[in-house]
Amino acid sequence: MKHRIKNVFLAGLAVTVPIGLTIYILFFLIDLMDGLLRIIPISIHPDTLLGFHIRGLGAIATVLLVLVAGLITTSYAGRRFFRFAETLVERIPLVRGIYQAIKQIVQTMVSKEGQSFKRVVLVEFPRQGLYTVAFVTGQTSGELREKTGGRCINIFVPTTPNPTSGYYMIVPEDRVTDLEMSVEEAFKLVISGGMLSPSENNKQLRNG
Repeated sequence: MKHRIKNVFLAGLAVTVPIGLTIYILFFLIDLMDGLLRIIPISIHPDTLLGFHIRGLGAIATVLLVLVAGLITTSYAGRRFFRFAETLVERIPLVRGIYQAIKQIVQTMVSKEGQSFKRVVLVEFPRQGLYTVAFVTGQTSGELREKTGGRCINIFVPTTPNPTSGYYMIVPEDRVTDLEMSVEEAFKLVISGGMLSPSENNKQLRNG
């Protein structure tokens, strides 16, 4: 009886924990985007006009804002306006560096030609004989390529269980081994600490 109760409890954990964490993260993101509505003056704030708070309104507003910004940017007048705004931002020393760095990262991520996080590789880290999973973020270029004296690539080595932090490394391309697992499978592997390994079935489906 005790063994059966334990199995039932573990089965319940296997079902409720993923669902619970997913719901928690979704609500966290929704509340985070709802917080963006704080920039709206109180007199015209949706909560003031409606008399009650609608959860998720900030998420809807964020999506609409992105769509409107995209429509404006794709127009001739919009491009000129944003170019003028960028000129003003780039005149502010500290803000200029932050803005340019974020802009380049976002452009690299959304670019179809970009190579960031499209290759999963195996690299020896933190010392020879030990291996970890890493993501290729691009080819090393400019001064870094000249100083390294060879064909190198930029990689990001994520940490467990938080893959948003990690190490940026420059390594010779012949010192890494390409893996067949997808980026999504690699993230699952890192977050779970190796407990969720890519299945052979997924590998066979990709090869087939």
